[in-house]
Amino acid sequence: MTDGTKLALVKAFHTIIYLVMAAATLFILYAGIAKYRGPLLTVSLVLTAIEGVVFIGNGRKCPLTALAQKYGAVKGYAFDTFLPEKWTKYTFRFFGTILVIGLALLLLNRL
Repeated sequence: MTDGTKLALVKAFHTIIYLVMAAATLFILYAGIAKYRGPLLTVSLVLTAIEGVVFIGNGRKCPLTALAQKYGAVKGYAFDTFLPEKWTKYTFRFFGTILVIGLALLLLNRL
């Protein structure tokens, strides 16, 4: 398998993870607003917790980013996924804020 093929596989896998994590984060916000409790919230919370542990445990970098670079990805904001830069440039600010607001709403709903 060529490096180009390996890079495409890494980018595809990373794109899927990105979209799933974005959906999980947005669902946490929705659950906080709608006062939803159920299995989808549990899955979303577990996924975001795992993502946080992996991200922090890897020095605040995604391990797939290093793998993409190994196979020839050029640096930038969207170099390790198939998503456009305008969607990924502010990922941490946007989804971090959404997550904090969602978690705060969930906590307030419990009180």
